Amino acid sequence: MQKTIKSIIQLTACLALAVALNANAEDKKIDLTGNWKSSFTNQDGAVRETTFKLKAEGEKLTGTISGRNADTAIEEGTIKGGELSFKVTREFNGNKMVISYTGKVSGDTITGKSESERDGQKRSRDWVAKREAVKAEATPKPEAAK
Repeated sequence: MQKTIKSIIQLTACLALAVALNANAEDKKIDLTGNWKSSFTNQDGAVRETTFKLKAEGEKLTGTISGRNADTAIEEGTIKGGELSFKVTREFNGNKMVISYTGKVSGDTITGKSESERDGQKRSRDWVAKREAVKAEATPKPEAAK
């Protein structure tokens, strides 16, 4: 009887370790580094494209987001277990606005929500970004024999 209980305890410990190692491996597989494209239709009906240039180092997420006039740095960026969050501070006509982004990564797609406050009104928008394909660098042609 004691052998059975000991075997069950050992098996449970091994399973717990395997699950923990697998979860850790899954976290390491997600690499957000690269360019991600997103588009949305604004209140005027115009389609706006945004490029997220992301760099992930462990649980730290940095990068920029394109805007109408310039790229804006990502602040307080984190990535953990396929979920990300960051903030961006934009300035319009001398007024600063903080936009908070959250999202979940699935393959080459990020699906999330952005939230901001303007004129005392909270605004929320769903967003989806797709990873841009990495362009292969041109291989230099060998010089012709002379």
